[in-house]
Amino acid sequence: MPSSASKNLDRVLVLEMVRVTEAAAIAASSLIGRGNEKAADAAAVEAMREALNSLHMDGTVVIGEGERDEAPMLYIGEKVGITDGDAPSIDIALDPLEGTTITAKAGPNALAVLAIAEKGCLLNAPDVYMEKIAVGPGYSKGVIDLNKSARQNVEAVAKEKGVEPNEIIACVLDRPRHEKLIAELREVGCGIVLIPDGDVAGVIATTDPDTTIDIYMGQGGAPEGVLAAAALRCVGGQFQGRLIFRNEDERQRARKWGIDDLDQIYSLEDLAKGDCIFAATGVTDGSLLEGVKRLRGGVMTTESVVMRASSGTVRWVKGEHRHSR
Repeated sequence: MPSSASKNLDRVLVLEMVRVTEAAAIAASSLIGRGNEKAADAAAVEAMREALNSLHMDGTVVIGEGERDEAPMLYIGEKVGITDGDAPSIDIALDPLEGTTITAKAGPNALAVLAIAEKGCLLNAPDVYMEKIAVGPGYSKGVIDLNKSARQNVEAVAKEKGVEPNEIIACVLDRPRHEKLIAELREVGCGIVLIPDGDVAGVIATTDPDTTIDIYMGQGGAPEGVLAAAALRCVGGQFQGRLIFRNEDERQRARKWGIDDLDQIYSLEDLAKGDCIFAATGVTDGSLLEGVKRLRGGVMTTESVVMRASSGTVRWVKGEHRHSR
């Protein structure tokens, strides 16, 4: 059921969010394949910050590049936007370059990503791992469950889809920590799409039949989980996440951000509630979006998607940018 529209978000135009992700993607694209992850990320961060600071809003970064002492720009708690007496209060979750390694190696599915919502509607997730499971729209509520095994989840999705479990396609980050998960999925016989990075795109892929991906599983970053949840809130689907802590320092970090139940399983609405807007622009070519293309004469093209929860609207935006203007 669509969320009620927010008057505050009405005042921050949907297309303005696309301009922000476009700026970050174009900046990062100059470093595709150059082997310098930090430089690509820094370029995207600087461009996104400049674009956000041109908008009329009282914005607060709730998911960003890290805590203030760790990140010089777009840190958690940073204020952005042009504020005056009637500037709307907006919480922002962002990843200026989701896929820094991908960009450095010219791999697929690098994105510039942003989600906004009214104050208090996005979970202020600590920068720790999150165990995730997601499916696209069209399934009955509760078809996936983090407390169940990979086999049980695949079998449940297959039953509702009307196919055998070995016809299900799962998306998993290609990491040593997923060795056991991958082995269990192989035993079920389902196909596995292993991605090198970019689990926001991996989760969103479950909503697009053209990708053939039915379910996303495995551990990735918690901040990316919030961004992916914001996208699913707009287009439909189910998501569950549980924070994974490797040491006491990470547990203390979670408590610092107001998380008391360290074992909680978060639903879609726990991570991103109310009306929200999600925008992404492709940096490199991927299953969701085409990457930035640099053509002759200083012309660059971009492809973006922007979604809104209250209306369920999804807009695909192709841009043509002239560097000299």
